[in-house]
Amino acid sequence: MAPQDTDIRIMDEDGILTMLDWAASEGWNPGEDDAPSYYAADSEGYLGCYLNNQLVSMVSAVKYGETFGFLGFYICHPEFRRQGLGALIWNAAMRRLEGRTIGLDGVVEEQDNYAKSGFKLVHQNMRYCGLSNITMPMDQRISIIGKGILPSIIEYDRNYFPAERAAFLERWLEPMNPMRRGVYLVENGSVQGYGVIRAARDGFRIGPMAAETPEGADLIFRALAGSAKGQMINIDLPLPNEQAVELAERYELSPVFATARMYKGQDPNLPLDKIYSFASYELG
Repeated sequence: MAPQDTDIRIMDEDGILTMLDWAASEGWNPGEDDAPSYYAADSEGYLGCYLNNQLVSMVSAVKYGETFGFLGFYICHPEFRRQGLGALIWNAAMRRLEGRTIGLDGVVEEQDNYAKSGFKLVHQNMRYCGLSNITMPMDQRISIIGKGILPSIIEYDRNYFPAERAAFLERWLEPMNPMRRGVYLVENGSVQGYGVIRAARDGFRIGPMAAETPEGADLIFRALAGSAKGQMINIDLPLPNEQAVELAERYELSPVFATARMYKGQDPNLPLDKIYSFASYELG
């Protein structure tokens, strides 16, 4: 039973910065400039539980389109755990996304708890990490993402995410942002893949990243990782994509952190063989 002097509030963009700090304390290594993109995705999708005006637990419950939602940032402050405060914020998030298919990337040991809320395991993910010793390729098929190509990238991304997420991607792929770099691959006049690398609390993170072929994925990966040569890089990949695993291991990255992709509602059946990294564990 949660204490009575609690209330649930929508967190603003500054609140998202607090969420990122808490995520960093959990060892999740969030991006340095993630907050504007997260806020753009759904400005009312970030909830905090306050006890006597003190933030004690949080969660994101982001709506995409009319039928999909994603849960993340599910954290209760260590000093307030096992008091019902995590359940309080969880229930608020579930109410907000009621009637939608809901996805989450949860730590593996919490699978049984998520199953109690109706979530089913679809696949495992793994974060791979290592030092980039990669040289950027010189290939005319690879270009930096700019405003002109953004509509085509957003259209291409729709094949690899359960719902349209243009508002999120417009900020995530923002040209000339020194904290991140996006590239895309064009062959025969059409987009055949894209990816993003961004500064994180520790090194850099790659995601999302999708490609039509393993060869294209390798080229995109080298274009991203090569921009952070000599730095630590992280990539969050779906384990069913054996080509993604082989790519990570080919460039001497090691598995460090597992999560479970689970859905409540209809499985969107994403083409995992062409998904080489997710944008984030917080927003999918």
